[in-house]
Amino acid sequence: MIELTKDYIDKFRNIIDQKDEVQAKELLQELHPADIAELYKEVDLKEAIFLYLLLDGEKAADVLMELDDDERHKLLKELPNEVIAKQFVDNMETDDAVDLMRELDEERQEEILSHIQDVEQAGDIVDLLKYDEDSAGGLMGTEMIVVNENWSMPRCIDEMRLQAEEVDEIYYVYVVDDDERMKGVLPLKRLITSPSVSKIKHVMKKEPIVVHVDDSVEEVVTTIEKYDLVALPVVDSIGRLVGRITIDDVMDEVREQHEREYQLASGISKDVETSDNVFMQTAARLPWLLIGMIGGLGNSVILGGFEASFASNPKMALFIPLIGGTGGNVGIQSSAIVVQGLANNTLKPDNIVSQLGKELVVSLINASIISLVVFIYNFFMLGDAGITASVSLSLFAVVLFASIFGTIVPVTLSKLKIDPALATGPFITITNDIIGMMIYMFVTSALT
Repeated sequence: MIELTKDYIDKFRNIIDQKDEVQAKELLQELHPADIAELYKEVDLKEAIFLYLLLDGEKAADVLMELDDDERHKLLKELPNEVIAKQFVDNMETDDAVDLMRELDEERQEEILSHIQDVEQAGDIVDLLKYDEDSAGGLMGTEMIVVNENWSMPRCIDEMRLQAEEVDEIYYVYVVDDDERMKGVLPLKRLITSPSVSKIKHVMKKEPIVVHVDDSVEEVVTTIEKYDLVALPVVDSIGRLVGRITIDDVMDEVREQHEREYQLASGISKDVETSDNVFMQTAARLPWLLIGMIGGLGNSVILGGFEASFASNPKMALFIPLIGGTGGNVGIQSSAIVVQGLANNTLKPDNIVSQLGKELVVSLINASIISLVVFIYNFFMLGDAGITASVSLSLFAVVLFASIFGTIVPVTLSKLKIDPALATGPFITITNDIIGMMIYMFVTSALT
């Protein structure tokens, strides 16, 4: 692995300035596609295009898929459709080609498809573009090794040799019947150890694990994780084998999903990168900041209604941060556990009531311990029985409410087809802050 130091990058820039294609090609040959993608971050767009046109087709395609979305979009915008078709799409597996095509408008898609030399590949791409990008069909590729259950071992091996030319990685050999319906999986070990006279159907593993084209990405991820698979066959509504999903595609999806959920939980409404411009970053952050501001103004209205109580007992103000902070933290903890359960399918509709019961027990224990600790502290430090009792009771009620609220909200959002990750962010914090403050004010007013 070559380290992209400042001197190394400056050396590349000098070669680009001199238009020395021979030396540039030699240096590019030494670099892994991921390193070239890193290098492109350090050069401007014209320099990147100069280097890109020097790469051979397969490496150029690999580098393109390693680039960040924004950098790839800028590069594609400057390149002719014919170059995109012949240098990139022709050298990509269908799933990567479809991901690339989805970034372009329909007019450019049609133009690029018209330049693809392999008509069968172009047809596969058109078919895959019809699927929802968040479904198994939108994630799969069509490159795979497929054999017929009635073939003999020698024929199977001959066919595998022919098909392997189109497949980068061979994880499994899939077995179908005469109607292309999925029948089983042929492990490579059985292929090697079974007698050559055996038919495939006698040595294959039957009842293979599959997903359907309309299954969600979350279902695909759960299946691969549950059964420790590196690739997963995809079938249509009548059981015909139409594609496969590999572990690298799933990991990319998981990473992107986690990034989206983390940003949602942090109060960022859109998917943004550090490289995005000021306007995009502002537009992504501002909505929840404004909602938070409204929540803060709501709190000030609530507190203003108890101005007389503060005047008669100023010590009440000391515990406002404690009430608000504790409620927000408890709510985020509860919602985070539920969101995780919904994401990995360990929390299902039939055990939601059980989860609510468990959360109630946990919150009762936590509320009891927290309120007791605060009671002991206030009893010895303040010597004010009214404040001591009101703060402890308020904390107990706030923790209970925040726990139940933090459990119910993500479940409700999920049923409404809204990303439940939204519940782990400012929404829970703001709501718990307002409700917690109301509880504290009413309890304190009643006891002091």
